[in-house]
Amino acid sequence: PGATIVETNTYYEGDRYTTEQHRATIENNGWTFCPVDIMDEFGVAEFPVKDGKWFDVMHVGAHLADYDSLVALTHFKGHMMGGFGGSNKNLGIGCADGRIGKKEIHTVVGSDNMWSIAEEELMERMTESTKATVDHFGEHIVFVNVMRNMSVSCDCEGVAAEPVVTPNVGIVASLDILAADQASVDLVYAMGESDHAALVERIETRHGLRQLSYMKELGMGNDRYTLVDLDNDGAVIQAAEAVAHVVPFEG
Repeated sequence: PGATIVETNTYYEGDRYTTEQHRATIENNGWTFCPVDIMDEFGVAEFPVKDGKWFDVMHVGAHLADYDSLVALTHFKGHMMGGFGGSNKNLGIGCADGRIGKKEIHTVVGSDNMWSIAEEELMERMTESTKATVDHFGEHIVFVNVMRNMSVSCDCEGVAAEPVVTPNVGIVASLDILAADQASVDLVYAMGESDHAALVERIETRHGLRQLSYMKELGMGNDRYTLVDLDNDGAVIQAAEAVAHVVPFEG
């Protein structure tokens, strides 16, 4: 009760490029059960990036400053540029506003190619954007990665996305963003070769693991964690145990 879903407009042209288009898309997809705040509808806010290599500030949707807590609910999957999309990608791109912040992450100044920043530099810029939001909320933020229907493609590709071939795993949640994303990646790598090959290939060819190492360098969290199985009375398990009985995905 009292919750609000928060969004920002996209950098690329499409069904969520303008606020008007975005609201129509929200309506068409049935996201009408609670308020949805398109945070950059009325401009941007500058959040500081502490100890950043690429940024001193990140431009986020102005309304982000209106909230005192945040649940980062993320569909964990592959990503065409980030390698994988976990909590880091969700916040780093998702909170940056659609015209300034996302451009700062994706595009070399003066370039006609809007996707001219890639590989490790993209991972670092995206992570610094995330850090601005995580630092803003401090202890009042939680990270939830849903590891189901994991294509190597991002949800933003829509019907053009590659088919899902990676088995469903479950849900990873933590108060530590690095632990949440590290555990999710570890669970993918712990699967058998035939189950994880496509997603691992996508992660590695896009330098996606740099997201994790850069979060650690920036002091954003811990890459060592305890995996607690809530389905089995809070038993402490290893990643290999968690995925031992996954079954091939059937759409």
